[in-house]
Amino acid sequence: MDLLTKDLLINFLFILLSLFLVQMVYLIKYAYRLEEIKGWVIGIFPVISLILCMLIPVALDKNFVWDLRWIPFILGGLIGGFRLGFLQLLLVLIIRYFQGNDVGFYVTAITFTFIGVFVFFLSKYYLQMNIKQKVALSLALIIFALFSSLFVSIHIFGASLDNLFWTKYVAIHIIGISISTLLWEVIQTNFQVLQKLVKAEKLQIVSHLAASISHEVRNPLTVSRGFIQMLSEGEATQARKEYAIIALQELDRATEVINDYLTFAKPAFDIEENININEEIQHAVNVIIPLANMNGIQVKLSLVDDHHYYVAKGDRKKFQQCLINIMKNGIESMSNHGEIKIHLNYEGTTIHINIQDEGTGMTQEQIDRLGEPYFTTKEKGTGLGMMVSFSIIKGMNGNIHVTSEHGKGTCFSILLPVSSMSDRMTQDTHFTKMV
Repeated sequence: MDLLTKDLLINFLFILLSLFLVQMVYLIKYAYRLEEIKGWVIGIFPVISLILCMLIPVALDKNFVWDLRWIPFILGGLIGGFRLGFLQLLLVLIIRYFQGNDVGFYVTAITFTFIGVFVFFLSKYYLQMNIKQKVALSLALIIFALFSSLFVSIHIFGASLDNLFWTKYVAIHIIGISISTLLWEVIQTNFQVLQKLVKAEKLQIVSHLAASISHEVRNPLTVSRGFIQMLSEGEATQARKEYAIIALQELDRATEVINDYLTFAKPAFDIEENININEEIQHAVNVIIPLANMNGIQVKLSLVDDHHYYVAKGDRKKFQQCLINIMKNGIESMSNHGEIKIHLNYEGTTIHINIQDEGTGMTQEQIDRLGEPYFTTKEKGTGLGMMVSFSIIKGMNGNIHVTSEHGKGTCFSILLPVSSMSDRMTQDTHFTKMV
């Protein structure tokens, strides 16, 4: 192995070093529950590796500086989007300018700006791709970038390059970006697992607490309610009756909160029945319409019907509670205008319920924490309603997926397995209800 090849591999170690640094930061965040370490962590990998690769290059000649800067530049732009990509572009141009205002600098300025536009555009779709698609896209971009540099160097600036060295240079780039992409995906997967573990620990603590105290508290509440009700019905002054009525209302509210905790602590249903999803969605909409009207919000309900209606298994009242909680949160997230859309359709053996609002939206960090005990985006809220909603859907063997854009709105997608299917006598229809 010649000296230049060894230098290329050493340059690649700088990229691996920054990847392991990100993994270490994630582990520290999990071990010490450091909430202040947020999304900026992803910038460590591309920025540090980019700087190290350029400051300690493989080789310097009259017109060119050889290093592996393309790998962190492309991956950083795909992962971090426009802001991180633009920061990297500035770093590349500044460092390369101080290394020499020569032909290589102008090749760098042209090719990195040109490829950067493609990277910034594709970053919007990169995070939704699976691992094979991500590796394929990274490889395609790195090959396109290298051969663009080669074309600009030879045909615009008339440079001459060593074919053997160029072949090794391209090969190490291809191998390097493949390994880096896979390692980054492993690190991200590990971090997501750690987040789920933290969330599971919190939920388990609250579950045990709820199960242990709820029954003990509910019994004396029931007895107190009985005696207060007797007091309100007996011979008493009007003031005493009013006080008794207020006390009964507060006791009922406390009982509802305790029931919510019990629902969370015991997601399995005491009563499992067939739930007609169409009917329950329409019922929840009817319940929420007065609140929507008070806030000047339009409710649009779209139910797609195809000769059949589909049934899911669960507790009907708790499922209604889940739908109402999510719709109510959507309405409360909007000001005195906007609309909330509820759409139902079926795909194979899965029921899809989408509840879309036009509220303030949430960041990815807030989405990740939804369903955690006491986490809420409201000024006055406990997070209990959303926690219970997630628990109810989980008890029905379903899932809730949340997508949101800050300032534009949030969509809750509820996925439920179809338990059974019944024929309808009516033909295909498409209902749209607007309030």
